[in-house]
Amino acid sequence: MTDGGEGASGAPQTAGGPVRHVPVMLDEVLDCLNPVSGETIIDGTFGAGGYSAAILDRGADVIAIDRDPDAIAGGAALVGASGGKLALVAGEFAELDAIARSRGYDAVDGVVLDIGVSSMQLDEAERGFSFRHDGPLDMRMGQAGLSAADVVNHADQATLTRIFGLLGEERQAPRISGAIVKARAAGPIMRTGELARLIESTIGKRPGERIHPATRAFQGLRIFINGELEQLAEGLFAAERILKPGGRLVVVTFHSLEDRIVKRFFQDRAGKAAGSRHLPQTEAAVPVFDQPQRAAIAASEAEAAANPRARSAKLRWGVRTRAPARKGDTAIFKLPRLSMEQVKPRAQTR
Repeated sequence: MTDGGEGASGAPQTAGGPVRHVPVMLDEVLDCLNPVSGETIIDGTFGAGGYSAAILDRGADVIAIDRDPDAIAGGAALVGASGGKLALVAGEFAELDAIARSRGYDAVDGVVLDIGVSSMQLDEAERGFSFRHDGPLDMRMGQAGLSAADVVNHADQATLTRIFGLLGEERQAPRISGAIVKARAAGPIMRTGELARLIESTIGKRPGERIHPATRAFQGLRIFINGELEQLAEGLFAAERILKPGGRLVVVTFHSLEDRIVKRFFQDRAGKAAGSRHLPQTEAAVPVFDQPQRAAIAASEAEAAANPRARSAKLRWGVRTRAPARKGDTAIFKLPRLSMEQVKPRAQTR
């Protein structure tokens, strides 16, 4: 999972010149993150560089991370214009603490994460993230490993049902997976448009439904292929380990699965939950984050009206205490048990 926010049209002037996309909830992120000169902030989801550029404008240094080679290449101009204040690193934000330490930082002042797929990826048909533009069934943020075509054509029906149902929150998951297994017997499904049409013909459009019938299934596939929920869980623990006392963690999510993980993390780490049954109760009771505001922050009405992606955005944030970081235990998130091992590597579709 790698992507900075994006959405509304327009390209504000920043430290690196105009950016291609305006990041979602930028004002709210900056208010919570409060970057100032002399601080170092990790932007774990660089994307088009919107957050990083705004943080640089506030005078702080930035360590930016992205797993997408296109985002790394696209950020070169901003790196060059930053005067050495921006380091852009190819990697996964689940390892943001290790990345910061490899660059000589034992602690940082802030971490910001914008979770999900970027509009740059959605807009490029060849990346295969969206059925709005027909393209190869790919969806790989890091452009390596198993693709969506591999999963669709070689995962068994039960696995497909779990991917669509648990990660896509699609109620018609059994019907969709059954239709895919039947269709692929006649030949592999290789294009986003082909899969979208198959799903639409299988479940139709529900009365009053504004989204395309394939939306949830595509979401489930993308989350599975990129290990997005696991990345988010590990990234939160990594932020806990690298933030100094008083450091701020700001996370923007776009659907309920992501927001639930962030909410549970802060509940557990701010002492508002019982903690994991795998950890000693005395350790779980020590708050490692304060939450100035427990409720999620939504985008303003004006931003939601101007940018459809902002309508579902939720921001949660916390401030690191002086308590030592705890052991990261993903059991607190109750993540769906799905693994790439359920799709045989020998079956990769070229």
